[in-house]
Amino acid sequence: MALLGPGEIRDLAASLDLQPTKKLGQNFVVDANTVRKIVRAAGVVAGDEVLEVGPGLGSLTLGLLEAGANVTAVELDGRLADLLPRTVAALQPGANLTVIHDDAVRVQVPGAPTRLVANLPYNVSVPVLLHLLATLPSLEAALVMVQAEVGQRLAAPAGSKVYGSPSVKAAWYGRWATAGTVSRQVFWPVPNVDSILVSFRRGELPGTEAERAETFRLVDAAFGQRRKMLRQAVADVLGGSVAASARLEAAGIDPTRRGEQLTVLDYLAIVRAAG
Repeated sequence: MALLGPGEIRDLAASLDLQPTKKLGQNFVVDANTVRKIVRAAGVVAGDEVLEVGPGLGSLTLGLLEAGANVTAVELDGRLADLLPRTVAALQPGANLTVIHDDAVRVQVPGAPTRLVANLPYNVSVPVLLHLLATLPSLEAALVMVQAEVGQRLAAPAGSKVYGSPSVKAAWYGRWATAGTVSRQVFWPVPNVDSILVSFRRGELPGTEAERAETFRLVDAAFGQRRKMLRQAVADVLGGSVAASARLEAAGIDPTRRGEQLTVLDYLAIVRAAG
């Protein structure tokens, strides 16, 4: 058997005396059909350089390797990082796997992976994504499984009820879309939240790194006080409400609008209006 099922997952966990922890976001996929569905949806083909975050016991890793990908997997739990190469060697000898024992929020990934395919730990999914997109310009596409609420926010358009700072920041790097739901029953242990697949396709960066930093600073201010009008919400960042109103008007933005009504390009326009 090239992939893992519920019995194999539990046997591997028992071999480590491992009890999955909520702190590390450990919910392992135990259904091979779901794994193959994710690999197909991600468009992974033989020879692809794929980055995986949080491989856990190896369910998705084995699916990616089965498709012929070269996989670099980043795992925070040292026990799992040590076990994964042995699991792969037993089930798919000769597969091309590199395991990095590190925290995905700060890891510096070697090489130039072109795809990110992962079942992301729910508690750090947005920071992980933003870090990897900022530090790995080689990433052209992604398909990630995240908590449904987070996934909907990543893909949300300006003005929607779930649009927030992650929506704006993620849009800096490219286009996001929801790509299907995942049943709670394919995980062990069964999570108490719904999961969703979200796809990403990198676009041309709209501005420089310095402009990105200033744009994200504005976004944080706007959504930190999202019930206030923009001229009030970003006043501290732009030198007071009068200066903020002037900058917003110079950018063609009504100062009485609210942060959730603006796109990432609107925020960038405010940054550029400083000149």
